Amino acid sequence: METPGNLDAHRLGEGPPSDADIDLYRRLSSDIAAGVAVVSTVLRNRDYAATVSAFLSVSYDPPTLLVSLYAESRIGEAVAEAGTWALSLLSGEHQGTANWLASPGIPLHGMLAQVPYRRGPATGAAIIEGSLAYFELRTVSVHPAATHLLVVGEVLAMGTEASTSEAPDPLLHFGSEFRRLAP
Repeated sequence: METPGNLDAHRLGEGPPSDADIDLYRRLSSDIAAGVAVVSTVLRNRDYAATVSAFLSVSYDPPTLLVSLYAESRIGEAVAEAGTWALSLLSGEHQGTANWLASPGIPLHGMLAQVPYRRGPATGAAIIEGSLAYFELRTVSVHPAATHLLVVGEVLAMGTEASTSEAPDPLLHFGSEFRRLAP
C-alpha cells in the first residue's frame, strides 16, 4: 500500500556532484552492509593485495564474480594488467588483516609479510589463511565505471580455508566500520 506524503529526497543537480552531494552519498551508502574480502594478484613477480567490500557473484554457470576496484589504485592497475586474481572472503578473525590491507600508503614491498597466506594453485595469487571461501579467477572483462573498474572474472579454482568445526563468522563492513555477526 502506498503511503501518503512526499519523500524529502536530496536531488542531484545537472553536471558534476557537489561536495555536499558526495558527502551525503558517502554517509548514506555506508549503511549498505557488505562482506569483506581481500583481492590479490601477482604481476611481474610482485604481490599486490587490498581489502575490498564491493564484490558479488554474477553467475553460477559458469561461476563468475565481479569486483569493483579504484581505477588509479595499485591493485586496480595490477588486476587489470595481470589477467588473473584471487578473492579471499574474510572472517571476523581477519579484522587486523583487513585494516592493514585497507591502509593507504602501505609499502608495496613486503605488504604480505605479516599476513598468513598460501599460493593459489591456479593463479599463484595469495589466498588468506583461514578465509571462509576463496576464488581464483581469470579476468573476462573490465568495465570502467566513474572512478572505478568493474572487473569480471571466471572462476578457475575455489575452496575454503576455514575450519569446519567453527561457526561461520563473516567480517562485514557497515557504517564505515568493520563489524562481526558473532557476539
